Amino acid sequence: MSTDKPARRRRDPGARVEEIAAATERVIADKGIEGLTHRAVAAAAGMPLGATTYHFASKDDLIEAALRRAVDRFAHYLDEWRTARPQLGVEELVAALADSFLHSVEDDRSHNILESELYLAALRRPALRPIADRYTRLSYDTLLHYTDPDTAAAASAAMSGFSVQTMARGEPPSRREIETILRRILTPNPALST
Repeated sequence: MSTDKPARRRRDPGARVEEIAAATERVIADKGIEGLTHRAVAAAAGMPLGATTYHFASKDDLIEAALRRAVDRFAHYLDEWRTARPQLGVEELVAALADSFLHSVEDDRSHNILESELYLAALRRPALRPIADRYTRLSYDTLLHYTDPDTAAAASAAMSGFSVQTMARGEPPSRREIETILRRILTPNPALST
């Protein structure tokens, strides 16, 4: 009769950290930053509470991990987006940006809510500001591929404004509104003198 106990399967610590960060994102998307607790994350991850507190000592650590994940995912998305569209004229860029924005708020609303929550968390958490700034810089850098620095900054600000407006109103601006504003930003107005 063998007295050997079955070997306990050890979880990969890196995979566990990723699972906790993903669960943190789900909790924030569902309950907001204010509803984020280690206990809620542990339940969402299907892990014991001690696993979350072992890897992330504080709520701010959880928020930082989720924000980094969201920004990395956004960077990957924008890399693919730009690679698929190496050159765009004004009308093509306007349509592509409107499509991208509307997809993010209509088909992937939970990620839009998550990203907004995380971005705004940097208001009161200075340690998050460099990560949030990277998020903003990614949009700008992508638009800079198609236009000049000032226009890229204006278009990036407009896209961020559309997100805030969507969160406040509960519905996105219409495609027509988005395209009209982006077209105005991306097209020089001959009626204005320089």
